[in-house]
Amino acid sequence: MSYLNGQTGYREDLLDTRSIVKKENYVLIEPDGIVKNAIPGYENCDVTILGSPELGASFADYLITVNKGGMNSGFGGAGLESFLYVLEGEVTVKNADKEAVLTGGGYIYSSAGNLVSFVNTGNEPAKIFGYKRRYEEIEGFCAHTVVGNAKDLPWVPYEGMENCYVKDFLPAAGDFGFDMNFHILKFHPGASHGYIETHVQEHGALILTGKAMYRLDQDWVPVKKGDYIFMDAYCPQACYGVGKDEDLTYLYSKDCNRDVKL
Repeated sequence: MSYLNGQTGYREDLLDTRSIVKKENYVLIEPDGIVKNAIPGYENCDVTILGSPELGASFADYLITVNKGGMNSGFGGAGLESFLYVLEGEVTVKNADKEAVLTGGGYIYSSAGNLVSFVNTGNEPAKIFGYKRRYEEIEGFCAHTVVGNAKDLPWVPYEGMENCYVKDFLPAAGDFGFDMNFHILKFHPGASHGYIETHVQEHGALILTGKAMYRLDQDWVPVKKGDYIFMDAYCPQACYGVGKDEDLTYLYSKDCNRDVKL
């Protein structure tokens, strides 16, 4: 185990962190201080586990640096659906249905038990955000492989607001075969949610660009590019985009289309 940022030895200043861990409520993990995990199946990769059941999540989120020639021959698992999003670089992905070369913004969703392999086919390290979750089956519906690139999707005004936009990656809005979705939200500086949300769904979110003040439970927390946020069920949440001229954007997951289990 070692630090993802390559920091070694003593710091010149006091040890400090912006990370906040309130299990089964919300978690903020800043990039400084997160570690690389040695996990079987990842060859020539630096892997960090972000969200996990240990935090209270029903899913697992990963930040994966795939070095040149690095690979994983089976991301996913029995009964698990998976999603990979390329932050930078180039990887070739393959499951039982499709094979594709993904570059920045590229993604693949693979249904339960349909393992995804990936390999760095470029000359530079590639960075991937990965997600796994146990699929909730319902009779008469099933999910299917989806491959695309966020750059090809239109920005849609978020709930009618013209300074906040969203991209939906999966067809969950009209297909009960999908029990989750991935999105990117974009806020211009000064833009915000229309209200503080409180709902049963969970989120795992990675800040891609910009800065924000994020309301998490009863706290207003500053966040910026590279930060990871876990929001548990019923955690009050909303944000303002802040800064001078850079939009806030973040990638996030949301479970959907299922009743509660009693």
